[in-house]
Amino acid sequence: QLQLVESGGGLVQEGGSLSLSCAASGRTFSSYAMGWFRQAPGKEREFVAGFSRSGHSIYYADFVKGRFTISRDNAKNTVYLQMNSLKPEDTAVYYCAPGLGADVSTNPESFGSWGQGTQVTVSS
Repeated sequence: QLQLVESGGGLVQEGGSLSLSCAASGRTFSSYAMGWFRQAPGKEREFVAGFSRSGHSIYYADFVKGRFTISRDNAKNTVYLQMNSLKPEDTAVYYCAPGLGADVSTNPESFGSWGQGTQVTVSS
């Protein structure tokens, strides 16, 4: 089973940037599709970005297109989420998770082994 630890969250002003990391251990990292999700207080967990197991297919939620970039380093067993032009509505706990299949899904139920998340707070 894959264990994940997210890091890199923090407090940033509107328009600022943060880089999140998701370090994986326990299994071969490259065997999984990976996704980033977020959950704001009182809201459901929502898909942010992800890529297929092969890494050839990358998907972004419409609300982050052009601002966020997902990437992976298989040698370091780490997935990254570079977040630029942050907005107050991006405030949430951000999670990474491995996909249960080879393709990317926007459904959180298609992912498993959730980490503890990292808090991102964007002030206006």
